[in-house]
Amino acid sequence: MKKRVTLTFPRSTVQVPVTYRLAKDFNVAANIIRAQIAPNQVGTLVLELSGQIDELEAAIDWMRSQKISVSLISGEITIDEEICVDCGLCTGVCPTEALTLEPETFQLQFWRSRCVVCEQCIPTCPVQAISTNL
Repeated sequence: MKKRVTLTFPRSTVQVPVTYRLAKDFNVAANIIRAQIAPNQVGTLVLELSGQIDELEAAIDWMRSQKISVSLISGEITIDEEICVDCGLCTGVCPTEALTLEPETFQLQFWRSRCVVCEQCIPTCPVQAISTNL
């Protein structure tokens, strides 16, 4: 099973080796989608967690016991095709290549099955054609 989560770390727990502990203690694989972590500051980490359902739940409970805020990501990226100008800026920040430009037509292609809802494309879009549907 896979779950996408956003972790928010208070200053006191930024130094906790979360991905190591998830793998070692809970047998949960953590694919880092986006990270904004700095010493002595609030940090944010977007992860895709993979493992057995019981192990995932135990891992999430452990993170919350460490005062790490865990938010499940259940939404999807949506693209307003009427607003989109097919500039391709979003394709440069998409870590999974869910957003690509069709080589012959130069039109934006969105591969929903590849999207991990990291939301990196949203602030990149100059015409605000990309949003999340929660």
